[in-house]
Amino acid sequence: MRCGKPVEKEEQEYCRDCSGHEASFEQGRSIWLHRMPVSGAVYQFKYKNKRNFGKVFAREMALCYEAQVRRWKIDEIIPVPLHKSRKRKRGYNQAGIVAEELGKLLHIPVNHRAVLRIRNTRPQKELNDTQRIHNLKGAFAVPENQKIKPNILIVDDIYTTGNTIERVAEKLKAAGAEKVYFLTISIGQGL
Repeated sequence: MRCGKPVEKEEQEYCRDCSGHEASFEQGRSIWLHRMPVSGAVYQFKYKNKRNFGKVFAREMALCYEAQVRRWKIDEIIPVPLHKSRKRKRGYNQAGIVAEELGKLLHIPVNHRAVLRIRNTRPQKELNDTQRIHNLKGAFAVPENQKIKPNILIVDDIYTTGNTIERVAEKLKAAGAEKVYFLTISIGQGL
């Protein structure tokens, strides 16, 4: 099991999105499936300034996955970045809030500068699978002055097809990360 998304049959090793291709990340998990009431709470957190939800989501992440994170031997947590124009408009990066709170709970450093979103992309939720892949090409970069640690945990809000996590993981591996894992609040159903 790579991403933690539900599969149709017990004997399946990978979901539809993970099967048939290599991934730049080793493994990942999400707290909940992306359906109501979770999807509504994530929407409120992301678009309606419910920043305090970040603490709740991080607490649940720690409760569910602290042991897993310890097994992964995470050196540093990196939130998926927002483009500066989107962050300015929204006022905050929801992944950054969860990462920061999780880092405090697990006593793991958080690096908000390790990955930058250098291209303002369309929201992934508006796109089909093929468009999602093309939308994120060249969207992320690791600054040359960043020393990337060996075992990285990427934190984001929603894992749908995995394209965002994949693009960030690719950049981190190219910059020296040995292993990249992820945690998200919710995950698509994948069936």
